[in-house]
Amino acid sequence: MTAMHTLPASDRLNLLQSILCAVNIGAVVLDGERRIVLWNEWMIRHSGLTNDKVIGSDFFTTCPGLRGGRVDAAIQQALYNNFPSLLSQTLNKAPFALYSNALAAARHERIQQAVEVTPIAIEGAPRHCLIQINDVSIAVAREKLLREQTMVLRSQTFSDGLTGIANRRHFDVAMEKEHRRAKRGGTPLSLLMIDIDHFKAYNDHYGHQKGDQCLIQVAAALAGMLKRPCDLMARYGGEEFAMILPETDVEQATMMAETIRARAQELGIVHERSGIDTHQVTVSIGIATQKVDAPVEMEALIGAADRALYQAKRAGRNRIAALVPA
Repeated sequence: MTAMHTLPASDRLNLLQSILCAVNIGAVVLDGERRIVLWNEWMIRHSGLTNDKVIGSDFFTTCPGLRGGRVDAAIQQALYNNFPSLLSQTLNKAPFALYSNALAAARHERIQQAVEVTPIAIEGAPRHCLIQINDVSIAVAREKLLREQTMVLRSQTFSDGLTGIANRRHFDVAMEKEHRRAKRGGTPLSLLMIDIDHFKAYNDHYGHQKGDQCLIQVAAALAGMLKRPCDLMARYGGEEFAMILPETDVEQATMMAETIRARAQELGIVHERSGIDTHQVTVSIGIATQKVDAPVEMEALIGAADRALYQAKRAGRNRIAALVPA
């Protein structure tokens, strides 16, 4: 440390420049007129601009894309207000035209950057500022991967593994949310319970693999009928599905249920043990609607839809039935 202090000022400056050129980050020093006085080896490597092209030139002539932006404001704060700045990596992902290699440059794929601007006081000279640029591409890629994995896990948590539609857990969460919203906003809420008729007989006769294919086909067809983002089709359990229809009164729900019943039959999935004249896969549907002027508990609404489904099945299947929850 003592030897360092005995160095002349010019040698200390040369030493500082050598250090900044050796570090594995981008380092740019600007004088009070925003001219470039240092452009280290890291910057040369990733910008393709050598010292003879940048030293002494106006920073914004070399980097015109940064004029008027957040980096420009940070430089002004450092030079004129002696105030350091750390740019948000989220808002300023890649402000400098820096590339990992020639191929990335050809594709305009910039290095992801973390940028820090620091004022530098130099004895006997106007204030300078140091711009430090860190390559955070690996960290950003890791964060993106983690985010994607989280989305996949969340999707798996709330989707049925076989059919790909919402699962029972997703149904429970959505049902509670829509029930609260209907009571708060004074709007109707309809629930459809849908069951594939004689599915056990189908499984026994055709095998579980064909049974799974049947479930997938029916689920996709019925889920495809939903047009509003607020509607939800979920696998309730086994061969039973549930459909949440917010802001839907009993007449509209009945029309939807009849359309679903007809659509399932139109699929033309052969079911020789169906007990239905057409020998096709069919569905029975129970409907329950919470009226605006008669709100009920969520359990009562689900219970009414279940009882309506039982009515439809007991009446011969391949039909719909509706009950008013109480």
